[in-house]
This record gives sequence, C-alpha cells and structure tokens, in this order.
Amino acid sequence: MSRTREITREERIKAIVSGYLMPAVTLALLVGAWEAACRIFEIPIWLLPSPSAIAIRLMEFWSLLLYHAYVTFYESILGFFVAVILAIPISIAIAYSRMLQNTIYPILLVFQTVPKVAIAPVIVMWFGLGLESKIVIAFLVSFFVIVVNLTTGFLTAPPELIDIARLLNAKKTQIFLKIRLPYAMPFFFSGLKSAITLSIVGAVIGEFVASSEGLGYVILAAAPQLDTDIAFAAILMLSVIGLALFATVHVLERIFVPWAFRETR
Repeated sequence: MSRTREITREERIKAIVSGYLMPAVTLALLVGAWEAACRIFEIPIWLLPSPSAIAIRLMEFWSLLLYHAYVTFYESILGFFVAVILAIPISIAIAYSRMLQNTIYPILLVFQTVPKVAIAPVIVMWFGLGLESKIVIAFLVSFFVIVVNLTTGFLTAPPELIDIARLLNAKKTQIFLKIRLPYAMPFFFSGLKSAITLSIVGAVIGEFVASSEGLGYVILAAAPQLDTDIAFAAILMLSVIGLALFATVHVLERIFVPWAFRETR
C-alpha cells in the first residue's frame, strides 16, 4: 500500500513538473532571450520593444488598459455564454433527429469553415458600431465549435449500449442521462475550451473593424503612432485573459468530467 502511495506521489510530482514548471521555465528563457536580443542588437522600440519596456508601459497605462480589457472580456464572455445556451438544445435536437443530421448538421460544418474575419464588416453593418456587433461575432466563432463538438459527442455513444438499455425498458431520458450525456461531456468541454479562446478572437476582430474601446481598438490605434510597446501590452493582456478563461474551463472539466482524465492516464 505504501509503495502505491509512493508511485502516486512521484506521478503527481512529474505531472506538476511537466505540466507547470517546464512551461514556466521555457517561457522565462524565451523572455530572457528576447530581452537580451533587444539590448545586444539595439532593436528600435518601435520595431520590437523589449519585455522590460512593455512592462513599463503596462504599469504606466494600467488603469486605461484594464478598462479596455474589461470591455473585450465582457464582449467575448457574453458571446460565449449565448453560444453555449443555444448550442446545447440544437446539438440535442440534431443527435435525436436523423433528418437534422442529414440537413442542418452538414450546413453547420460548412459555416464553421467560413472565415469570420470576412463576415465581420457585414455584422457591423447589421448590428451597428456598439457592443452588439462584437458580441455577435464572438458568438459566431464560438457557436459552431460547440455545436459540432457536442453533437459529435452525442453521436459517439455506442449503439449496442443504447440497444441494451432499450431492451431493459430504459426511458429516453434515462438513456440520455446515463449513456449519451457521459459520452458527450468530454467532447463538450473540448469544444468549450476552443470556443472560450475563439470568443476573444471574435471580439477583437469586431474591435478591429469598428470600435472606440477594447484591447483590439488599443492595438489598432497604437499601430499608426508606432506605439508598439502599448500594442504588445494589450496583446499581453489578451493572452492573460485567454489563459485565465481556458484554465477556468479546464478546472470545471476536471470537476464535472473526472472519468475523462482517469481514462487518459
């Protein structure tokens, strides 16, 4: 029993080292090399600012950047939640309808491949220059990913297992809750992790097209003035928001879908 505990501890330490420590050390080395290259080769700040210069501007304009970060976060998270709310019932309907699988589902796959950058100007024309257009774009880039992943999860439930449940007089709700839903949950969270980061991309795309606030607007406004350090500071904040949201979904996945992680060990 003690030997088993020892192995478990060693595995946990290895998981922490490989999952957290090694990426952190690699990132630190890359940032150090970036700083050294900027100083040694005297790269102009307008061309490539050093990490220290970016940190200085980040602290200097912290309150302003924080406000714009809140705007982008609000746009992306609202678009993401609307996508989740609509994607779940649509995926269930597709999973239980052969007609929808043959008609709507292929169309959704086609729409998923459409570059959202191309339709962003049209969305802005339809919904105006305010928050609504950015929320719609964030919704669109999230919605199709969630629907496709969740529908795929529902359809991967083994037919023979469903047949056995029917032979045992299981109700449709029981089959859904005990078979289809557990099989779909890992796919669902995989879609959520992709969608939560894509929603930020969608919000920034909308801000690039037409906006007066948000981190996308900050990056766009900094470019003509050659304020590259401000642009990099905004990009850094976008990365932090994306990582935080991704980590949140990952933690929820570990809570609600623990069997998926046990299977991958």
